[in-house]
Amino acid sequence: MTQRIRLYSTRIFIAALLILLFIGGSEWEEKCPIVSSVLFLAGCTLAGVASLGRLWCSLYIAGYKTKQLIVAGPYSICRNPLYFFSMLGGVGVGLASETLTIPVIILVAFAFYYPFIIRYEEQNLRNQFGQLYDDYVRRTPRFWPKWSLLTEPKECVVSPKIFRKHIFSALWFIWMIGILELIEELHNLHLIPEYFSFY
Repeated sequence: MTQRIRLYSTRIFIAALLILLFIGGSEWEEKCPIVSSVLFLAGCTLAGVASLGRLWCSLYIAGYKTKQLIVAGPYSICRNPLYFFSMLGGVGVGLASETLTIPVIILVAFAFYYPFIIRYEEQNLRNQFGQLYDDYVRRTPRFWPKWSLLTEPKECVVSPKIFRKHIFSALWFIWMIGILELIEELHNLHLIPEYFSFY
């Protein structure tokens, strides 16, 4: 599975969710505004953590991802920190829709889709780095971080040009929340119809 296929698949999934939210709304907003507010706050918090987490990962891989095995920083606490933080961000965006349905859909889609990507990438890394990667696998969890394993170097050399690109990819969770707020306001102004609502 190439990175391009993964990117297209993710964009199609996001577009489908946006269409769903464009024509539907939150049941909580009308029936229990406090729940709606708590869901939004939780969503913003997770999206913020995810953006910072992805930037943290980018510090370590900017310019080195395919050249050497990265095992420090976020990569010392789990082997797939980018995907871990992406999951947090996806759930956060889902919660920011002020529903429980959307984050569940995102979590289920993530659980079905990303294990295939992770296994594919693991095989590539094993082929490239051999015993070095096998040793890394033995000491580092695949997905859920183990913070007690954290190790960080005193300094880190980063490619500014590549890191700049990573910044934009890390902030899309925040942009998505802005889009959700815009859609909600268009509903409130009755500029677009709301055909259904869901929890």
